[in-house]
Amino acid sequence: MADGYRTVAGESFHETEVNRSRFLCALAPVGDEEAAGAFVARARAAHPTASHTCWAYVLGADASVQRSSDDGEPGGTAGLPMLQMLLRREVRFTIAVVTRWFGGTKLGAGGLIRAYGGAVGAALDAAGTVTRHRLRLASVTVGHERAGRLENELRAGGYAVRGVDYGAEVTIGVALPADRTEAFRAWLAGATAGAARLDLGGETWTAPA
Repeated sequence: MADGYRTVAGESFHETEVNRSRFLCALAPVGDEEAAGAFVARARAAHPTASHTCWAYVLGADASVQRSSDDGEPGGTAGLPMLQMLLRREVRFTIAVVTRWFGGTKLGAGGLIRAYGGAVGAALDAAGTVTRHRLRLASVTVGHERAGRLENELRAGGYAVRGVDYGAEVTIGVALPADRTEAFRAWLAGATAGAARLDLGGETWTAPA
């Protein structure tokens, strides 16, 4: 699995015009197909007089889910070039919806491909992207006599401390770069003279800055 991916930070809109046809591209980060479908539905509802509402999205850090729709445009001239632009820009967990208002001049297959793909590319240029990194959740359990110093060392070392629970022992929740868990295990053993216990949990991703 990839240890990082690029996506858009939030919803954005960018309009282009080709031979009097308007192309409004809406971008948004989405976590699953249900969210993608809801975003398309909102775009349709917002622009009921549009000629076409075409869309494409890529889900999964490894781009495992790819979907697109031409919404009545000639096959392969809208959704596919939109999808290809998302993949070319290496963005993930992202949906693009391009709403078109026909301007009276037919663009032809090549013109449509350039217009729809270009609309997504221009919108990505305007919006910019952010990178999210894969993190491994973990808990560090240590005695009270070492807990305060260890927490300070974790924070000073740039580790994300997610919480501290005080009981018979102290458990410190941390989030580690996914590719550094073994290095962290070795560091922890040295920092506590082997007195701390490390338990690895699930995974998450950093939030866009």
